[in-house]
Amino acid sequence: MLVDDLIAVHEEAREIAPFSERYPGLTPKAGYAAARALHQHRVARGWKPLGRKIGFTNRTLWPRYGVYEPMWGMVYDRTFIDAPQGRSTVSLAGLVNPRIEPEICFGLKASPRAEDVLNAIDWLAHSIEIVQCHHPGWKVTIADCTADNGLHGRLVVGPRRQVMGNLEQTLPEVEAVLFKGETLVDRGVGANVLGSPLIALRYLVELLERDGAPPLAPGEVVTTGVITDAHPVAREERWRTQICGVSLPGLVITFA
Repeated sequence: MLVDDLIAVHEEAREIAPFSERYPGLTPKAGYAAARALHQHRVARGWKPLGRKIGFTNRTLWPRYGVYEPMWGMVYDRTFIDAPQGRSTVSLAGLVNPRIEPEICFGLKASPRAEDVLNAIDWLAHSIEIVQCHHPGWKVTIADCTADNGLHGRLVVGPRRQVMGNLEQTLPEVEAVLFKGETLVDRGVGANVLGSPLIALRYLVELLERDGAPPLAPGEVVTTGVITDAHPVAREERWRTQICGVSLPGLVITFA
């Protein structure tokens, strides 16, 4: 069964042939159903959900991966790393084919409505999501992604700031610059993320409603998708980011 495969690849940290090949005809909806079963398995073993991630919001990457719509997954206490000083050591143990993704993250004070997500935001931060892929060569379909908890691995959240200025204007223009050591690797702007991280949040609200999933709740953390490209990472590497256009500090991550 797909759920058995999901539990096994997460607990054993190994590759497997794409779920969409092992289970021909797998749909995104069936993938989400399998992910809910994985979620229930985790909660029964003491995992605590802290929020959501939305992925494949960066439309510039869609042709490369062959995935042309966003998807979502859960963030847990065992995948969440708070970095209030802007630095963290992140273990890659248990992750398969990990990649680094600079993002913008929101903390919610209310359940957002699609027509007014801004007033539901308590704080924002720069975040780095470490995504993973249990399939060789990162060859996936949207159904593979929905099944595999949105490819979520870890979420590092930097210093939090209260909502400042006109986010509708500034967030599309925010720039994330990504370095490996001192080498510039990539840069991107918030407009890559469905036009803005705020639009990505709105899309997630609507996506959860369409899927019949639990709506976002006060206290949840939501990370909104990669601003640059996603890049492979390995143990003993040091990566850092700079954020321009909004008053958020970058992050420094050492992988262990």
